[in-house]
Amino acid sequence: MKSKLFVPGSRPELFAKALAGPADAVSFDLEDAVAEAVKPQARAHLRRFLLDTAQGEARFSGKTVIVRVNPVDSPHFDADLAEIVRDGVTLLNLPKPRHPDDVLDAVRRLERAERANGVQTPIGLLLNIESPTALRQAYALASSHPRVQGLQLGLGDLFEPLGIARHETAAVQQAMFAMRMAAGEAGVFAYDAAFADIRDQTGFQAEARLAKHLGFIGKSCIHPSQVALANAVFAPTPDEIAHARRVVDAAQGAHADQVGAWVVDGKMIDAPFLARARAILAQAGRIVEQGDSI
Repeated sequence: MKSKLFVPGSRPELFAKALAGPADAVSFDLEDAVAEAVKPQARAHLRRFLLDTAQGEARFSGKTVIVRVNPVDSPHFDADLAEIVRDGVTLLNLPKPRHPDDVLDAVRRLERAERANGVQTPIGLLLNIESPTALRQAYALASSHPRVQGLQLGLGDLFEPLGIARHETAAVQQAMFAMRMAAGEAGVFAYDAAFADIRDQTGFQAEARLAKHLGFIGKSCIHPSQVALANAVFAPTPDEIAHARRVVDAAQGAHADQVGAWVVDGKMIDAPFLARARAILAQAGRIVEQGDSI
């Protein structure tokens, strides 16, 4: 999931186009991108589309389908679930969780909606980390329930109330690192924040590269023009793939010689580096299977 494109739930004319586009995931948004007055219409638009698409296109064209609902303590949460908890939705993006109890409450209500709507495949949770409390408790949130599959950084909500400049690289890096460590301890993925300045492609790429170097799997996109940038940054490079192949190939000889550490390209390699090499090759294989180039 190198790229995830947000699509406002109030813009049904964009739904099919987003699913047909190059983003690995499409995140239909019922929260911040939808004005309070039109939230009922937005969830109705999305319900119709999800049902029509589930009956038509094969599993949403292989996309990861995400819906960002309204917060668990909002008056919209149960209404959102009633409309959009459908087969074909992969992840529920939960904004502004403050405590593990928020996650457990969301899971109980999600399970109730799944039973009511006859959903066959349980829907996972992607939790937004977008407050100081959530960042401090990121591990507790991530490990609160098996349905939690990932954490997503929300730098706008995290920084703006505190007067932290969004372009302050040191602050961005610290927030990314803290969340990545929490996600790693919990065994879930870490996903990068949106980048609001659509015109600043250089800034988007720089932040995406920082996230990749810190072990994030992809970046949120708020405009289609950002999708290709995210896909390019988070795909393994030819050099990374070639090095990974040499590591895996050399591991066979090391195993036969009963050697625990060996040298590839002048670097010492042992089990953690081998695991990373295998992960890179697996990601490259998935990209090729999807028909994309590397």
